[in-house]
Amino acid sequence: MTATHSTRMLILGSGPAGLSAAIYGARAGLAPIVVQGMQPGGQLTITTDVENYPGFRDVIQGPWLMEQMQAQAEHVGAQMMYDQIIDVDLSERPFRLKGDSGTLYYADSLVIATGAQAKWLGAEGEQLLQGKGVSACATCDGFFYRGKKVVVIGGGNTAVEEALYLTNHSHDVTLIHRRDSLRAEKILQQRLFAHPHIKVLWNQAVDRFVGGGDPEGLVGVDLIDTVTGHKSHIETDGAFVAIGHQPATELFVDKLPMDEGYLLVEKGTTRTAIPGVFAAGDVSDKVYRQAVTAAGMGCMAALDVEKFLAEADFEAVAAE
Repeated sequence: MTATHSTRMLILGSGPAGLSAAIYGARAGLAPIVVQGMQPGGQLTITTDVENYPGFRDVIQGPWLMEQMQAQAEHVGAQMMYDQIIDVDLSERPFRLKGDSGTLYYADSLVIATGAQAKWLGAEGEQLLQGKGVSACATCDGFFYRGKKVVVIGGGNTAVEEALYLTNHSHDVTLIHRRDSLRAEKILQQRLFAHPHIKVLWNQAVDRFVGGGDPEGLVGVDLIDTVTGHKSHIETDGAFVAIGHQPATELFVDKLPMDEGYLLVEKGTTRTAIPGVFAAGDVSDKVYRQAVTAAGMGCMAALDVEKFLAEADFEAVAAE
């Protein structure tokens, strides 16, 4: 027999956005169900040192922070489901969703907080040295490289913005790009080329991230010229891969409006184009992508849900 769950508020994703929405939704008496997805806790579960989340003087661990958020959500009444949604029907309310377990979920409102993942190069040593000198977020990790030598890999807006941001911490920033021109907006390029602490290496691709030391950390990158094939090596303390992010929105293609894969929401809210469906966190945010902004958007989503359901209940009573 197929298991079914019905809820006033269904949340997809259990990162800072999803769990913050669950906390606020539970406190509003909505008894939310959180479908945790393939990576319970989201991206922070693979982040070691977290130094910029408000309220903690000392460095904390990403997995620990998510454990605390989940415990708080459960304490106030949210229910966690270890499942992965594979099918969604948003054509009518209650919305119908199917889990990989075969479980069916019926929801009066839906909060999509499935997040986004950084794109990686796939070069040798990249995965091994993640968190040990290789990062995909300068805003998150740039502080750890104060006064050190860093490189940024990429050629779009993200890469140029990361390089410019890193000059707040380092006077030796190198942008590595596999082509001979950047894709970034012209105004960003002008700022980049004018900055005295940034240099650009053209037609260079990362062949390998090189580790060393005890404990092991990044010590350099091996490069290959994309035109001549010539190989070279540069020493560096930190490498920031900035080739974009991929929001987890595959389930909603042709069902909800998107921009480059990110769910579109009404300005100043978390409302999508379908009444009763909301989006929060990195799945709809291609600008900030921080744990604290995701948590804030989760709060917004819960408040938007509460207002939507109250209005829907009033209309239903009025129609009787």
